[in-house]
Amino acid sequence: QVQLVESGGGSVQAGGSLSLACAAPGWTFRHYAMGWFRQAPGKEREFVVAISGSGGNTDYAGSVKGRFTISRDNAKNTVYLQMNSLKPEDTAVYYCAAVFTAANSNYTPKQRHEYYYWGQGTQVTVSS
Repeated sequence: QVQLVESGGGSVQAGGSLSLACAAPGWTFRHYAMGWFRQAPGKEREFVVAISGSGGNTDYAGSVKGRFTISRDNAKNTVYLQMNSLKPEDTAVYYCAAVFTAANSNYTPKQRHEYYYWGQGTQVTVSS
């Protein structure tokens, strides 16, 4: 069953902004580290950013640091990705992912195999 649902994808011109959201209704959300990955056509799915269950730690890929911001609202069971100064190379399907980390509330997983739950993905297209 679908457990994570992304929203907010779309098309923008270079330099523009988009905000993505990922919802997990019914979860004890603070017990899960959350991450965003992206995959362009013909490319490997790559890490974008992760946030710990507590929200106290974040880890950004170098390619997005300073442009993207992850945040979470555990009361709303939602994680967000604010993307500013978008570049054509940011074009990809963006996936939300989660892993249970209740005993490690400050951990930020950064590899695909560390995550157990995945959303369906949302398309982000940045035109030149």
